[in-house]
Amino acid sequence: MIILGIETSCDDTSVALVDAQKSGFKILENIISSQTKIHKKWGGVVPNLAKREHEKNLPLILEEVLKNNKKPDIIAVTYGPGLEPCLWVGVNFAKELAVKLKKPLIPVNHIESHFLANWIESNGKNVKFPAIVLIVSGGHTILVLAKEIGKYKIVGETRDDAAGECFDKVARILGIGYPGGPIISKKAAEFKKRKYNIKLPRPMMYQKNYDFSFSGLKTAVLYDFQSRSPKIRKSQDYIREICFEAQESIIDVLIKKTIRVARDFKVKSIILGGGVVANKNLRNKFKETGKELGLEIVIPSIEYCTDNAVMTAVTAFFNKNKSKNWKTLKANANLKIGK
Repeated sequence: MIILGIETSCDDTSVALVDAQKSGFKILENIISSQTKIHKKWGGVVPNLAKREHEKNLPLILEEVLKNNKKPDIIAVTYGPGLEPCLWVGVNFAKELAVKLKKPLIPVNHIESHFLANWIESNGKNVKFPAIVLIVSGGHTILVLAKEIGKYKIVGETRDDAAGECFDKVARILGIGYPGGPIISKKAAEFKKRKYNIKLPRPMMYQKNYDFSFSGLKTAVLYDFQSRSPKIRKSQDYIREICFEAQESIIDVLIKKTIRVARDFKVKSIILGGGVVANKNLRNKFKETGKELGLEIVIPSIEYCTDNAVMTAVTAFFNKNKSKNWKTLKANANLKIGK
């Protein structure tokens, strides 16, 4: 079965062609057009600019993907959650294509696709259910209890900023660029020795619930930054130290909360997904913690953590029965997963 995936939930335009079988998935094409350079000067994604780029790029990428390949048997598109103007571009494009090619259209939940990105290379062979799924991206920090594929229950989520948003806002405060996650990770890796004794909070880490909050961390960074002299603010030693401390705070909270919920629900594995999971320090610390506790930690390759249409196509394979009434499909920016 050949599945064409379309992903436009945020600022990456992606189209992929995947040969999907019960035995596994073969990627025939996977093209991603990043808009980072366009949004960089604004310090974040501007929805209308992102929409314009999706409209421009989708036909060009589709032509390239189909150039030397068979036509798809199924079309899949991300319809939420995400930025509504961006989602609508993908949904409308996919509906028009489905009519033109006379193929069924499968609507895909973006959160579920980050989870099922773990099936792209291993076909889920290292996944044991029940599992706790941690999705960490620019717009989402969410804990989901997965009893099996398709049976999900939200057990925790962020009350304000997602972890990825916090990275971006911290980077903006420090004036070090966008996107914040990769830049902060790079600066943190260069940190050697404490000079300014920076101590940042671990918001909600010790509360008994499974929710997150990162707005307080961003505020703590702002207060520390404002308390320093102009000379110190520009110092690379200071930038590296505060980046290291901010990153450690976010990772500590994510691990502590995830391990707590994993123990409480007595799951067999912890599954990660989302753009922030590309952070090498986070990946390593989760793996180390998993070994200590005897828990299976499942993480996608870095290239499949960020938004891509391969995971859209793979998710459609597990939702083949959801193509009914697709002609009335609407984008849903606030789409949830499970209950």
